Amino acid sequence: MAEICPVCGLPKDLCVCEEMSKEQQRIRIRLERRKWGKKWTVIDGIDSGSVSLSKLASELKAKCACGGTAKNEQVLLMGDHRETVHSTLVGMGFPDENIEVQ
Repeated sequence: MAEICPVCGLPKDLCVCEEMSKEQQRIRIRLERRKWGKKWTVIDGIDSGSVSLSKLASELKAKCACGGTAKNEQVLLMGDHRETVHSTLVGMGFPDENIEVQ
């Protein structure tokens, strides 16, 4: 017998909870200048309950070829990577209209 999702009640292979949670998130990508004028790309608004921020940070760091971290419900990347992060998040299934680039 197939496993049943506790949220929607459908079998795990038919479950759409993860996709629905991605559609409800409002993601903001912005550029911050920190100490000594260093640029940081900050991604916030991602629900850490449905998406692992540490895994997301690893994927984005690999895609952008930069350093970074995930803390305080945010993903921080060294440098200006706003457009790369936007296209990567859209490729991961987040809707384009819910991602705001500043």
